[in-house]
Amino acid sequence: MRFMVMHKVDAGMERGEHPAGVIAEMGKLVGESLASGIFEYGAGLHRSAERVRVTFERGERRLEQGPFSGRNELVQACFLVRTTAVEQALEQAARLASVMGDVELEVGLVLEPWDLGLAPKPADPKTRRFLLLKKGDARSERGLADERTAELGELTARWRAEGVLVATETLAPSARGARLATGAKRTWVDGPFAESKELIAGFSVLRVRNRAEAIAWADRYAGVLGAMNEVDVRELV
Repeated sequence: MRFMVMHKVDAGMERGEHPAGVIAEMGKLVGESLASGIFEYGAGLHRSAERVRVTFERGERRLEQGPFSGRNELVQACFLVRTTAVEQALEQAARLASVMGDVELEVGLVLEPWDLGLAPKPADPKTRRFLLLKKGDARSERGLADERTAELGELTARWRAEGVLVATETLAPSARGARLATGAKRTWVDGPFAESKELIAGFSVLRVRNRAEAIAWADRYAGVLGAMNEVDVRELV
């Protein structure tokens, strides 16, 4: 089974802080998980001030520049794309909307190794990675397939041929997920989640035998991040 473990934004992340100790411990966990075959891939996002929300409704496009305080942050699908700049990432979002119709997307710049001090920054990076987050709705929470699955498949095939698409994932309804909420007592609670107002800060994709293993890994992940981070475990379709 495959799961996505998502951690949410905290105040330090919104200030653009990336503590060296957390990066080192997370690197250790990911390294162990890669060696054991559990970890497939993951990505972190820059603070919300560097993100753009794109809402398409009846053919009209509305842009909203961050920072964001959070509203409907329940994720239903994500598309990791590679392009030259945010303007081109927004063009890819428009292509996605042309297939999906009325949709809300969040476009976020992905943290690269040089952003975290793990590698020298290239003098002129030719491309950057962006995460397009598609928000969930009542239909996706009922587990209903997208009405335009064939058209979406054609678009992702074109993206791959063009070298744009790095990865894409579709999440199962939140009823099949679990959340480690912040508070005085940290406990795992089962979905469904009527809403999620905490912004996504990053994710990891795991391949494990069952949901219990995914939650056990996410517990270690949360321990590295610290007490104030909300963490979700969502099954992938």
